[in-house]
Amino acid sequence: MSLSHIEADRNENPVDLIERLAASNQWSFDRDEEDEISITVGGGWTDYSIAFTWLQEIEALHVACAFDLKVPAARRHEVLSLVALINEQMWVGHFDIWPGDGVIMFRHALLLAGGAELNRKQCEAVLTSAVMACERYYQAFQFVVWAGKSGREALDTAMIETRGEA
Repeated sequence: MSLSHIEADRNENPVDLIERLAASNQWSFDRDEEDEISITVGGGWTDYSIAFTWLQEIEALHVACAFDLKVPAARRHEVLSLVALINEQMWVGHFDIWPGDGVIMFRHALLLAGGAELNRKQCEAVLTSAVMACERYYQAFQFVVWAGKSGREALDTAMIETRGEA
């Protein structure tokens, strides 16, 4: 197996497809750079800021989905505990706390090595998985940051599924 750098020919920049997807769904987006786009998508709990970045040197499309919840320094250790518990359950992607400003984000990368072309279904799948992961665990992060719960308590509370109607 060779680890040398191979230039792959592409029909288009993968971010172009993301831009068309955002436009067709009438999502607010900003594309200041050729290899990066930021999209705002509404969820059930909050709005999500999703950044797609094309990393040509490793042929990967990086996805970062963040929401407006900054972790105060006093709660950072407990949120890191929650992140570890959540990441144990994740099959695709993972959660991080952005070191500089304490923002929680879901991250994932789609490898397109060897010139593989991105398609609309892949875009929709990675975007959907990012938003669904944030929606699923949003309350757990809230419980730790604002209610002072431990990571385990927050995760257990947030994962209770209600059945039927009251």
